[in-house]
Amino acid sequence: MASIVVCGGSVVGLTAAMLLARDGHRVVVLEQDAAPPPGTPLEAWEGWDRRGVAQFHQAHQLFPPFRHILDDELPGTVDRLVDAGCVWVDPLAMQPPSITDKSRRPGDDRFRFVTGRRPVVESVLARAASEEEGVDVRRGVTVAGLLTGGSVAGGIPHVTGVVTEAGDEIGADLVVDASGRRTRLAEWLVAAGARAPYVETEDSGFVYHTRHFRGPRRPRLLAAPISDIGTISLLTIPGDNDTWSVTVWGASADPALKALRDPDRFTAVVQACPLHARWVRGDPITDVLTMAGKLDRYRRFVVDGEPVATGVVAVGDAWACTNPSAGRGITVGLMHARCLRDVVRSHVEDPEGMVRVWDRETEARVAPFYWTQIAADRVRIAEMDALRRGDEPAPRDPDELAVAAATVLDPQVFRGVLEIALCLALPAEVFARPGFMERVRAVGTVRPMTIPGPDRGALLELLA
Repeated sequence: MASIVVCGGSVVGLTAAMLLARDGHRVVVLEQDAAPPPGTPLEAWEGWDRRGVAQFHQAHQLFPPFRHILDDELPGTVDRLVDAGCVWVDPLAMQPPSITDKSRRPGDDRFRFVTGRRPVVESVLARAASEEEGVDVRRGVTVAGLLTGGSVAGGIPHVTGVVTEAGDEIGADLVVDASGRRTRLAEWLVAAGARAPYVETEDSGFVYHTRHFRGPRRPRLLAAPISDIGTISLLTIPGDNDTWSVTVWGASADPALKALRDPDRFTAVVQACPLHARWVRGDPITDVLTMAGKLDRYRRFVVDGEPVATGVVAVGDAWACTNPSAGRGITVGLMHARCLRDVVRSHVEDPEGMVRVWDRETEARVAPFYWTQIAADRVRIAEMDALRRGDEPAPRDPDELAVAAATVLDPQVFRGVLEIALCLALPAEVFARPGFMERVRAVGTVRPMTIPGPDRGALLELLA
C-alpha cells in the first residue's frame, strides 16, 4: 500500500483521503487553517475560522451524486449530515403545475439529495476523517513546495513528497493537490524543474450577492432554484437547521448591481420577483455577502502528450473550477475524488502510467461537466450584457428552446433536464436517449416559461 499526502483539508480533500484510506493506503492531510472542526452546527457556522476558503459562507449545494458517492463508499456519512441538521430535498416535488402526471417512476429516488451550509457539511466530513483509520489530519500546516527524487520516466521530474513552511519534509508515494482555487501547484512544479501545466483562464464576469435567513418554515420553491430574470439571476437554496439562502447575481460589468450590497435594496429586488418574494421573509442571519472576481480555470498536467511530472495529481478545484452559480463545485469534486481512488487502485505502482491514466479519466469522466458549465455561463453573460445595452440577445439554439418548453409539460423531459442540472448526466447523453427528442417535438412550438420579475427599467428604479 502507498503513503499519500493530500494538500488541503476541505470537503473534497477529506473525502479523497477517506476513500484512499479505505483501500489500505496511509494518508496524511495537510490543512493550512489551524482551527479544528467545531462540535456543533452553530459553532461551525458562527465561529469556525476557515480563511483558506474564500467562499466559506457563500451559498453551496450538494447534488445527488454527492449522496450516491457517500452512500456507496462511506456508509453512514449521510446520516451524520442529517443528524447535524442537513435536509433532504426531493426535486420531483417541485414539478410545475403544468405537468399533470406527477406519479412516481422507477429510479426516481436517484434525484433525492441532502444539502446544508458549507461550514456545517465540512465540519461533519472533518470529524468523520479524524476518526478514519489510516487518515492523519494535520491542521495549521502550510505546504511550501515539492520534494523530488530520481526520475522514473525519461527525465520527467518525479515528486516524492512535500516540504512545509516550517521546513519539515514529508515523503510520499503520491501527492494529491486538493488545495482548491488558490492552489500553487503550477508554481511548485516549475520550481521543481517541471514544465508548466497547460492552463486556461477566463473571468466568468459574474458578481454574487448572498444573504442567509432562518425561520420556522423554509419557503417552498415556486420556481426553479436557478431563475434567470432579465439582467439578474436568482439562486434559492434550502440550508440546514431551519436556514436558507438567497443569491442575486449578475454581470460584474454592471455597476448598478453594487447597490445589492445594501440589505434594503437586496430585499426590494427579491420582493419584486413574485415567485421568490417569500424567500426574504425570514430572519436574516448575515449581511449581504458579496463575491466577485472568481475566475474559471482549467489545468492539464499532461502537455503535448507528456506528463509535466509524476508522483503528483490535482483533484477538484485545484484541477478546474468554474463560477459557483450552478452549485456544482463540491459535487463534481467528489466525483473527481472517487475517480482518483479508482485510478490509484489500479496504477499506484506505475507513476508514469498513473499520471497518464489520471489525465485520460479526468477528461472522460469529469471535464465534460466543466465545459458544459463554461458554455452555459458564456451564453448567460452575453444575454445579460445585451439586455443591459438595450439590445436583443442572440437567439438561443432552437432545440434548446424546444427542450425548455417541453420541460414544463412532459414529465419525462422534466426528469431528463433535472438529470443535467443535478450532475446525474450530461446534455449530450440525455438528448441522445431513444425517444427523448421525439417527446420534446411532440409538445410543439410552445413558448418557454418566463419567470416574472422586474425588467431593466424597474430593476434600476429598485436599485436607485
